[in-house]
Amino acid sequence: MENQIIHVYLMPGMAANPIIFEHIKLPEENFEMHWLSWKIPTKNETLKSYSKRMIEDIKHNDIVLLGVSFGGVLVQEMSKLIKVRKLIVVSSVKSYHELPKRLKLLKHTKAYKILPTQLVSNIDLLAKYAFGETIKKRIDLYKKYLSVNDKHYLDWAIKEMVCWDQEVPNANALYIHGDKDAVFPHSTEGDCIIIKGGTHIMIINKYKWFNENLPKLILN
Repeated sequence: MENQIIHVYLMPGMAANPIIFEHIKLPEENFEMHWLSWKIPTKNETLKSYSKRMIEDIKHNDIVLLGVSFGGVLVQEMSKLIKVRKLIVVSSVKSYHELPKRLKLLKHTKAYKILPTQLVSNIDLLAKYAFGETIKKRIDLYKKYLSVNDKHYLDWAIKEMVCWDQEVPNANALYIHGDKDAVFPHSTEGDCIIIKGGTHIMIINKYKWFNENLPKLILN
């Protein structure tokens, strides 16, 4: 009897396009991958409402849902609305408690409302928001992977990230985090898989680990 194909939906991080998954390869006899892309949010749209719109792009049942960074927050919200076979959260946070102090400060002071997101044409600034790094030699890399530079989207995404209210980790989620992640350094605490040397962009530069281990993690 032919093996049933498992459909894996992949959600990139803030401002990133799904090309970040270009090196992720899963055995085609078992898996079919589907890249999800960011939509421009509507005015005053909540993360829950946005999650409902994202679910419209899911065309299969019993799926695997994987999200990176802010995309990891989004897929956790999506999984509250649909049944998933496996929820995988990469380079993200398990609850708002793991947000770094600088983001918690943005929330309490509401300073996220005055961040200079109109400067999104500045790729260095965008890289700092999305990847937590501004290393000049990597700018070409960022230009390739960061394409969602709409000011309304960035304002919304930053607000929803810093104001996320999940109190406890999702008991059904599989959390994967790098021990060198400068964006969410506290996420290595608790129940998660730690990738040694993994940074916030490890889905790009540690893809071999994911190609080797994702099939086993999904099927377990």
